[in-house]
Amino acid sequence: MRQITQIKPLEAVRVDHERLGALYTQLGEASAEDVVCRAMEELALRLSHCDRLFRKSDWVELRKSARSLIAIADQIGMSDVSRVAGHVTECIDTEDDVALAATLQRLMRTGEGSLTAIWDSQDITI
Repeated sequence: MRQITQIKPLEAVRVDHERLGALYTQLGEASAEDVVCRAMEELALRLSHCDRLFRKSDWVELRKSARSLIAIADQIGMSDVSRVAGHVTECIDTEDDVALAATLQRLMRTGEGSLTAIWDSQDITI
C-alpha cells in the first residue's frame, strides 16, 4: 500500500491597515466603506475571471485581468495580492506555463485570504 501525501499550501496574508486608514481619512467612513466593498466585489469577480481565462488559455485577457487586479488591490491595501498578480503577468510575459499555473493558484489563495482578512477587519455586514 502506498501512502499519498496531500499538500495544502497556505498563504499568510497581510492587509495594509495604514492604506485603509488613509482611505477612510480621505473619503470619510461611509464613502470609504463603499469603495472598499465595491473593490472587494470587483476583486472577487476578477479572481474568478482569471481562473476561467487560464482554463481557456487566453493569456492576453488573463494578463489584462491580472493587471487590473494590481490597481484594485493597491487601492484597498492588499499589497500581497498586488505583488502576486504582478508575478502572474511576469509568468505570462516569459511564457512559463508551469510557473503561471502555480502562481495563479497562489494568487487565488492570496486573494481569497486577503478578502477574508479585510472582511473580518472591517466587520462588514450585508
